[in-house]
Amino acid sequence: MPKILLIDDFHEYLHQSMQGKFEVIDCRDCTPSEVGSLLHLHQPEGLFVRSKVFIDKELMVASSGLKWIGRGGAGMDNIDEVSAQEMGIVCFNTGEANSDAVGEHTLSMLLGLLTRLLKANSEVKTGIWDREGNRGTELKGKTVGIVGYGNTGSAVAQKLRGFGVEILAYDKYKTGFGNQWVSEVSEAELLSKSDVISLHIPLTTETRNWINKSRLDQCKMGIYLLNLSRGMTVDLLAVEEAIERGQILGFATDVLPVEPPWKDLDENRKRAFERLMELNHTIFSPHVGGWTVESYRKISIILFDKMLKLYDIDSNFL
Repeated sequence: MPKILLIDDFHEYLHQSMQGKFEVIDCRDCTPSEVGSLLHLHQPEGLFVRSKVFIDKELMVASSGLKWIGRGGAGMDNIDEVSAQEMGIVCFNTGEANSDAVGEHTLSMLLGLLTRLLKANSEVKTGIWDREGNRGTELKGKTVGIVGYGNTGSAVAQKLRGFGVEILAYDKYKTGFGNQWVSEVSEAELLSKSDVISLHIPLTTETRNWINKSRLDQCKMGIYLLNLSRGMTVDLLAVEEAIERGQILGFATDVLPVEPPWKDLDENRKRAFERLMELNHTIFSPHVGGWTVESYRKISIILFDKMLKLYDIDSNFL
């Protein structure tokens, strides 16, 4: 039977589905420093991982027969895909598994900014009744720009349809996706026209600090900015400066450059985050946009199905 190593926690569906069909080495409780020795010891041909450790070339060669790596999640930035391709190792992820979760989280963050809901809730709980100070802004009639039109970006667009907004979308590597609800536009048009900008892009050398001073200077005054992709795609210092000059009215992010942020060794960035935390028009969540009860199970279902396709096995016959 094919030998498979798990080094992260996955829904029981994955474990149960593989019983009796694959030799599974369950090391979900291992530390990042132990992954290399586990690969060397067990010599698996398959590896399931989430975010515990960066899978570099050194780890890949530790198992001489490694054929594939399955990533439980959307991002592939914790896998050296270039080395994997050179070594003939197939890499796959589950971006479609949590797109609905991220889409809903995006909408909740956006509505939270517009309605000032978190501020109002906190004040009422501390005995403050301030109606005027919590006057909200309606989403209807605004222009929402989606950067990255993959699984999550398209899910956000689908969920925005009932809000009476104009939806713009830009994707450097994708074309022909415009429809009656979504206008496919250039980067420059999206930046200049959007009242709301929502990021749904992978972290690559091209997208690192994608939101920076140069791009923010191309935006209109009084925008709302959301990041549901990767923390390193946004320059927090540039965001802080834009908030100070009134160009950004609200900022919400589910991701940060270093997680958790108190482990960030970049003191300037860490101080920028701390100052942003003190503001009433910022919202943060601990990278849970795609982490729902439903997506947790769907990730394992899709991982299992994609693994079976590698072996040319139909899951209905197992």
